[in-house]
Amino acid sequence: MKAEKKDEEFFDVSALMDERFGKKGTPERAEAEEKAYAFYTGQIVEDARKKAKISQAELARRIGSNRSYVSRIEHGQTEPKISTFYRIMNALGCRIEYSMQL
Repeated sequence: MKAEKKDEEFFDVSALMDERFGKKGTPERAEAEEKAYAFYTGQIVEDARKKAKISQAELARRIGSNRSYVSRIEHGQTEPKISTFYRIMNALGCRIEYSMQL
């Protein structure tokens, strides 16, 4: 199915995703989703760090890492392990919450 505009403001996002990244479950789609998760995680870290008004170097010091690692996270080039993500958020004074979708 070709992604097509339904009217002036709406279009079929599922078809667009299938067209650009392959159907759900394909390796191409999984790779695109992983890149999206890494980008999103990086944005969360960068936004929280800027709100805390600290540098990448200071954040790295607080978590026992280096500035280039923090930069790679913020640019979506690498995803931290969950334990590292918790340390980052803690170092920035953030609280992580989760909720179950039923």
